[in-house]
Amino acid sequence: MKTLLLLIILPFSFLPAVAQQTETLISGDVRHGGFGGPVVKFDSINNEFGVWVGGRGGWFIGIDDVHALSIGGGGYGLVTEHLAPNPQEANQNIATIGHGGFEIEYYNRYNQLIHFTVGTHIGAGGITLRDGNENVSDSNQVFFVFEPGINAELNVTHFFRIMLGFNYRLTSGIDFGGFSDKDFSGPLSTLTFKFGSF
Repeated sequence: MKTLLLLIILPFSFLPAVAQQTETLISGDVRHGGFGGPVVKFDSINNEFGVWVGGRGGWFIGIDDVHALSIGGGGYGLVTEHLAPNPQEANQNIATIGHGGFEIEYYNRYNQLIHFTVGTHIGAGGITLRDGNENVSDSNQVFFVFEPGINAELNVTHFFRIMLGFNYRLTSGIDFGGFSDKDFSGPLSTLTFKFGSF
């Protein structure tokens, strides 16, 4: 019995030594937090002014006093009306479109009043058509979204930040109702309100 007990306890006696030798990508006094908030995006859809509304949130990781990362996600929907060049049916010609996915952002000198970040959104979206009575077409299309950008962020309070960004959206897979990828790909500006712990 003593031998069995010794065999069970013996492997655990080495755990502290193993833990001390473990190497990690991020170590030291790492700050953690989280945030969420609304986002408004402005761009051009098929040569018309477009507005997207949505939100994003994430886990904030302060690596040191200069560098930080956030990892999270976001989702956005087109709120302006845009008519399909070639509707699926005569009365279903208003585009309904949205996308969401993974977001990662790098912060430089995040404790300064105004600082810069770079980030990207990678995800998928869907597009369908509807009529003026909100009747949605049975057909739709899924597409891929890649949207990198650079941002200027203002620390308003210790729990609230405002960010103005300039992004470039690339889509792949849109061929629906006369729309193509070129109608949704291109530069855009973003306004983000972040509430949380940084």
